[in-house]
Amino acid sequence: MNEQNKGIQVKEETPPIKEGAQTTTVPSVGWRRLMSRKWAFPAMYMAAAAIILIIMWVYQDIGKSTPTDGTASSTLAKTGDNAKDAANQATNAQPVITNTETMQWPVKDRSAVETALPFYDTKASNEVKMAAMVQYNDTYTPHTGIDLARQDDQPFDVVAALSGKVTVVEKNPLVGNQVEITHSNGLITVYQSLSDIKVAAGATVKKGDVIATAGRNELEKDDGVHVHFEVRQGKDGPVVNPESLISQQAK
Repeated sequence: MNEQNKGIQVKEETPPIKEGAQTTTVPSVGWRRLMSRKWAFPAMYMAAAAIILIIMWVYQDIGKSTPTDGTASSTLAKTGDNAKDAANQATNAQPVITNTETMQWPVKDRSAVETALPFYDTKASNEVKMAAMVQYNDTYTPHTGIDLARQDDQPFDVVAALSGKVTVVEKNPLVGNQVEITHSNGLITVYQSLSDIKVAAGATVKKGDVIATAGRNELEKDDGVHVHFEVRQGKDGPVVNPESLISQQAK
């Protein structure tokens, strides 16, 4: 009886497998196991994206293939013409090189005038500094320009020291009539103690053009008829000694 039972148990534990059962059941189980992995879906997505990119590259390469109907030669000819045009435009766009304009004194003849009041130079001796102080009432201030006057105290023409644009024309109660000219190099020349102004704000002047006549002002009344000439580095920049600047350019 036990032997029979054993035989029965063996038959129940190992049922007969039909032909082809393994080929249908095992792959199905393996696929489900594969899909249960966390990296399965990302890997499938990346593979699909790679395939799509490869297809796009293939179509682009086909679109860029060289035509055989003469279009390539005409395209090269157009490219050559465009290159020539670009070269010509670059040549034409080159800036015109001109000689740098040097600064002159604001008078036609420097030998006809003398320095009535020098520029206050911080590096000069104490004696020179004292001679360059402007006294107004009980106040002494450093002189920021150079005053030029004739020995006979007669009026004379005041000219533009450099070419530029007139940016200021005004009357000041202390320094008198004043003209400022802005130049392309960033400098500003200032002319004070003027009379008979011949230019207006916004006008363009050339180096040597007459802009006014020397006159008098309240601040430097002891100088008589003169022109106060001043050079600044920009609108609100520091003042520069005109004498040293002109002598440097003359070298």
